[in-house]
Formats: sequence, structure tokens, C-alpha cells
Amino acid sequence: MANIETIANEPAPGSAVSGIDQSAGNFRYEEKHDFDAGTGLTERTVDYISAVKKEAPWIKDFRLAALKTFLARPLPTHWATRDLENINFDKIRYYLSNGQKPKRTWDEVPDDIKRTFERLGIPEQERKFLAGVEAQFDSEAAYSNIKEAVSKQGVIFVNSTEGLREHPEIFRKWFGKVIPTGDNKFSALNSAVFSGGSFIYVPPGVKVSHPLQAYFRINAENFGQFERTLIIADEGSEVTYMEGCTAPKFSTTTLHSAVVELVALKGAKIQYITVQNWSSNVFNLVTKRGLAHEEAEIKWIDCNIGSRLTMKYPGVVLKGRKARGEVVSIALANDGQHQDTGAKMIHAADETTSNIIAKSISVGQGRSTYRGVVHIPRHLKGCRNNTECDALLINTNSRTDTYPAITVRGSANSVQHEASVSKVSDEQIFYMRQRGLTEAQAMSLSVNGFINDLTRQFPMEYSVELKRLIDLEMEGSVG
Repeated sequence: MANIETIANEPAPGSAVSGIDQSAGNFRYEEKHDFDAGTGLTERTVDYISAVKKEAPWIKDFRLAALKTFLARPLPTHWATRDLENINFDKIRYYLSNGQKPKRTWDEVPDDIKRTFERLGIPEQERKFLAGVEAQFDSEAAYSNIKEAVSKQGVIFVNSTEGLREHPEIFRKWFGKVIPTGDNKFSALNSAVFSGGSFIYVPPGVKVSHPLQAYFRINAENFGQFERTLIIADEGSEVTYMEGCTAPKFSTTTLHSAVVELVALKGAKIQYITVQNWSSNVFNLVTKRGLAHEEAEIKWIDCNIGSRLTMKYPGVVLKGRKARGEVVSIALANDGQHQDTGAKMIHAADETTSNIIAKSISVGQGRSTYRGVVHIPRHLKGCRNNTECDALLINTNSRTDTYPAITVRGSANSVQHEASVSKVSDEQIFYMRQRGLTEAQAMSLSVNGFINDLTRQFPMEYSVELKRLIDLEMEGSVG
């Protein structure tokens, strides 16, 4: 039986938040891998991954072409450059697994992996309110299950490897179409070494009443996780997908570079919810985009806590008439962290609507950045956009920046933009402390009040988790 290695330092006496395990997520098991691609990224790395997965020739060709694109592209130079230069791609391990197919029952999951996800509460959440769940450990899914009633409706929920192998007629049609390989350097990296992630297909008219969830766990040091997710909601269907992410804290760099593609066909609705609680050594560089057809709706609810650097801008291409896109974003940057997040809304049809609501909290010397793009061409009519960016500064050394790029042409469209920056009031903290709260509790209450209108949009279980995570961040940032 493997021993759990707790990486976190023990909290100081009296510093623990009541009822919350401050080391949750910050643990790992001893590594045992049957397949290890080693460090560094070359054609041999890609060949190894493709051979282990027993992929079709076209997938290997896709990977090799993406590798050439990645190697040819320089690192982005327009922002976050200093942090990105700290990534040594030659020291990253790009594939680690035991080569097992994901288990369909919880009892079949290997004991060490099972204990990891039990500690994170995955089986409990599955029993309570999920229609299906997938748990990925390093490069591959260890567990994947969907409720029988949902499966009988024709819903497909498997990992991406199974999707490519067992449902190529659906998967290949949209794979790499919403986010091309050459979209950016990190989408090219993912395309070269992708492994894991979810594939979901919802048939026409089917409304999945309970959420589907995936949980992505990085356990290994010097590791890169590159899951690839594709969700297709056919005409008139509806689905909610939730993902959670954790990793133990190492002194070395960990890389997470995912690609997520959403396709909502005519009248379909997709809601994609993310709560990421990465450790402070993780570079979180993610590309997420949805394609909304006529009268379809795509909504991103995105919460980012932890990581050394996050660069993530969920987007929606509003391709069909009366399509709707929405991004609700929460980011919290603590000491040594930069949350560079935002949204992209590309209007490509008449009477399309987009809504962006972004709130950020900067603590200590943390930095939060909102970076957004809204584009409405001249020839379109009846398009509307609303953008709201609010920032909260906890300390005098914390920093926030806002870079909205809104391009609206023509006289038949409307846009409104609002931004605000505020600081937690000393008088407010003093008032709450006079009523028996500690400084950390008072600060946490202020922060949760700041984002309360957004957390109401999360499912209850995720809303509670988010508030607890904020409690922990505040606990270590004051005094």
C-alpha cells in the first residue's frame, strides 16, 4: 500500500479555518508508471505517445505537424513574457501513465489513485448530483462512468482517446476546427502531445438534467498535463459540464496546457464550469473556445485560484443568428501569482448577444489582469454586448490591470462597458472585527461579498468550495 506524501507545511497554531482541510489537494502518491516518455520534446516523444496509444496514422501526422508549428513559434512577447521565459520545455515530462483503460466501476480503480480521488471527494459528488464523472490522473483517465439512464438517451461521455478510437465519425468532424493547431504556440503544443480530456456528444433534443464532471489531477513532478476536451451539443440539446483541477506543490515547474472546443448546434445550450485550484508552481496556459450556431447558447463560468501564471481567455464565436455567448469569470491572485484572464466574443451573425462579467481579487503582491476582445463587424445588425470588469485590491502592493479591446462598427449595434477598481476599507474591517471576527474572517467576508452575485450562478457544491478556497487564501494573507 503506497504512503501519502504530504507536501504542504503544517499551518501555524490557530491559523486553520474551522472545518476546512488547508492541505486539500496538496498531497501525492509515490510514482509508478509503466509508460514514461522521458523529458524533452522531440519527434521521438510524439512517436512514443502515439505508439503507446495505438493511434491511427492520421492522428500521428496531426501531432507531428503540430510539433513543427510549436517549435517554429516564438513565445508570446506582448505580455507575461518574463514568467513564460522560466518554462524549460526540455525538462518537462510530456507523458506518464500505466496504460490502463479507464475503469467503469469505482472498485476497479487502483488503490493509490482511488485514495487520491476519494480524498478530493469525487465518488461522493458522483453519488450526490452527477450524471457522469471522469477522473484523470497525470496523462490518462483512471475512471470514467456515466449513469445508465443518461447513456440510454444516446449521450456519449468518454475520454478523448476513446472518443477518437470509438467515435471517429463524430469526433474527427470538429476536432481542431474550433481551435486550429496554429491558433497560438500553446494550442500547437497541446496538439502535439495531447492526452486525456473529455469527449461528450449529446444527441438532438436531449437535455442532460444533471451535470457531467471531469477532475484533472497532476501527481508527478516536472510534469506537463495536456488534456483535450471536445463537447458537441446537437440541435436543441442541453448539457452542463464541470471540471476541477489540483496539483501538489513542488519546487520545480509544472505545466498545464489544455485545449477545450465546444460546439453548440442550432438551439443547443452548453454550460462549462471550471474551478481550478492549482499550486503556486503551475503554469496554467489554456485555450478555450466555443462555436455557437443559430439560436444556440454557450456559457463559460470560470474560477481561477492558484498557479504561478494563468493565461486563459474563454471565447465564443457567435456564428448563427440570435446566438448568445457569456463568460462569467472570477480570478484571485496571491503573492507571486499573476492571473491573466479574460474573454473573447466574436460576433459573426445578426442579432447575436454577448455578455462578459469579470471580477478579480489581488492579494499581497499578487497581480490580476483582465484582457478581453469583443468584435462586431460593420455589416452586422442587431448585435449587443455588455462588458463589466470589477477589481478588488486587498493590499497597497497588489496590482490590477484592465485591457478591453472592443471593436464595434456600424450604427445598428450596441455595446456597453463598465469597469471599477476598489480597495477593502479599513473602516469596514475594523467594524467587523469589533463584532468578534478575526482579520482573516473579516477580509474573507468582504471578498465573498464582492463576488457573491457571481457565485450564485455556480452549482451549490461548487459555490461552497469556492468560498472555502477564498477563506484559505485570506487566512494566509493577512496579519
